Amino acid sequence: MAETKGVLLPAYVLADESGSMAPYVQELSDGLVSLCEGLRAEPMIAAKLRLNVLGFSDDVRVRLTGADMRTETNLPQVVIRGLTNYQAVFDDLLGRIPTDVQWLRGEGYKVHRPVVFFLSDGQPTDGGTWRKPHATLTDKAQTPTSPNIIACGIGDAQAGTMLEVATRPEFAFVAKAGTDIGRAISEFFHALTASLVASGHALNSATPSLVINKPDQFTMAIDEV
Repeated sequence: MAETKGVLLPAYVLADESGSMAPYVQELSDGLVSLCEGLRAEPMIAAKLRLNVLGFSDDVRVRLTGADMRTETNLPQVVIRGLTNYQAVFDDLLGRIPTDVQWLRGEGYKVHRPVVFFLSDGQPTDGGTWRKPHATLTDKAQTPTSPNIIACGIGDAQAGTMLEVATRPEFAFVAKAGTDIGRAISEFFHALTASLVASGHALNSATPSLVINKPDQFTMAIDEV
């Protein structure tokens, strides 16, 4: 029997690239760079992660895929375009995640349940059509590799929508009223980096766990009334 190479946590960052994000493209780009650099600074942790960055608007476009940040030299580049199509996100993940997990297993790794970090500044422009692929993706009976989804809303994104997107109520966050959107984006990436580093450390423990840090200037969506 082949020896296991190790245990990996596949992580997916879904970054809103719709037109309303245009004023904040620099903060979005800077946040992605800081994420990559933060993981490079923790090579022992980066070894346990495979980073994927996907930009979404009318469709989903790959900005970084299956990256081992110890050796990855490319940086994800965002392109602002189109509307805010949530269905495109979950249709894409429904095909992408099982395929990625199968490939990693084929390479000799054990794989922890994937984690998705979803950042949006608006309500879905596709109405409610996203709910069907989302339901399939998050149903472990239908999709055994179903991910944990952390949903963060800024701008016009509503708390109720983030609660629907997130797989657990405590995984749904919205920026506090009056928070500068550029700052909120920066805080999102800071918390994301810290969450991945902490989760990487937890993989070494007797009880591996997913660690999620609440971004500064955000509140849990469940706290909204």
